[in-house]
Amino acid sequence: MTDTPAVPQKDRSPAPGALFALLVLTAMNLLNYVDRYVPSAVKGLFKKDLDLTDTQTSLPLTAFIIVYMLASPVFGTLAERGNRRLLIAFGVAAWSLATAAAAFAHSFTTFMIARALVGIGEAAYATIAPSLLADFYPPEKRNRVFTLFYIAIPVGSAIGFVLGGFIAEIWDWRTAFLAVGLPGLGVAALALLMKDPKRGQFDEAPPAVVSWPDAIRRLIKNKVFLFAVGGYTLVTFATGGIADWFAEFLSRDRAMKLSEADLAIGVSAVIGGLLGTTLGGLSADRLKGKTRQPYLALSGFSMIPAVILCVIAIFVLRDPKAIVVCIIFTQLFLWAYNSPINAVIVNSVEPGMRARAVGLSILCIHLLGDVLSPPLIGAVSDATKSLETALIMVPIAVALGATVWLIGWRTLPEAAPAVVSQPPDATPPPASA
Repeated sequence: MTDTPAVPQKDRSPAPGALFALLVLTAMNLLNYVDRYVPSAVKGLFKKDLDLTDTQTSLPLTAFIIVYMLASPVFGTLAERGNRRLLIAFGVAAWSLATAAAAFAHSFTTFMIARALVGIGEAAYATIAPSLLADFYPPEKRNRVFTLFYIAIPVGSAIGFVLGGFIAEIWDWRTAFLAVGLPGLGVAALALLMKDPKRGQFDEAPPAVVSWPDAIRRLIKNKVFLFAVGGYTLVTFATGGIADWFAEFLSRDRAMKLSEADLAIGVSAVIGGLLGTTLGGLSADRLKGKTRQPYLALSGFSMIPAVILCVIAIFVLRDPKAIVVCIIFTQLFLWAYNSPINAVIVNSVEPGMRARAVGLSILCIHLLGDVLSPPLIGAVSDATKSLETALIMVPIAVALGATVWLIGWRTLPEAAPAVVSQPPDATPPPASA
């Protein structure tokens, strides 16, 4: 399908097909996180079946993220010129088949290969979806659109934990991978029905072709992009570690059944994540005109109570029910950054390089974030014989992420989004949010 005609600049209504695309992409985002966190929900079961150490149980997640982050810039490049709906359909189908393939693994190596291949499919989707939505909706509506889109993350994570633990307890962990993997093929087919909107149709000029060296040069000089991704990386380090290890912590150190621990994490994610993502997105818009860089301000300040509550949940409380309540409120603050920071990333770069900017942000947040945290926590747990001690890395990383965002809030000037395309040899646009 060819690009749909450009929407006139004076028309600020969404492009044709925007609502259908938003619903389909949100459904994909939900399945994305269902598939991603099923291994964490059944960690103890495949550890025993495949005879793994704590460190080995986290390496498949690391392998997935490494492939995911390396493939993301590649798909970002393809998306700038190719048919985005076909690339997304391919990605969803690929990660669904790879998720199901883990059910047939009988060794550490085969299990890790299956999980690594999930990263190829998810890279195609996760890199392209935000830039596609940015071409369906004008800048002033993107934060609210992303709020709906990113609500699927906590909901999908919760379903992954709850459904994975439930199916594994009734049948086994292999059935859990099959049950959550195969439905993605149906959603992949829906991607073929989406329109591929005109690139940069809500911007002042058509997107210019920007080479990779020039794109890198512009992003390095874009301080808003750097502050957004810097804090994002640190918080991703924390969330990756706690997502992979907290259910096991509740089961091992707080005497909960694995299925109950998975349910607790799922409930906390869906309640805290749903409310946090929604309130964070809406509150960030209400700060417009009241402070500089409102999206960075909201994101940074929301991390402060998240740090305090996380420390209480891990190191102070001993009653599992009290821990679950505390984690719900932790998740509420911890998810508040999701749509504002992604809106900052999309709005701070020009349309000709949005997909690559998203791809590079994915590379950074995973390379320096949740690629490192699960195996580091596992290694410290093995060395100290204390998972509780290893989890101290989580609140420290959140606190550092908050610091980066708040420094950006206080030091960066307020500026209009960098949406005007320029020729490749033009002076880089000013940093903006």
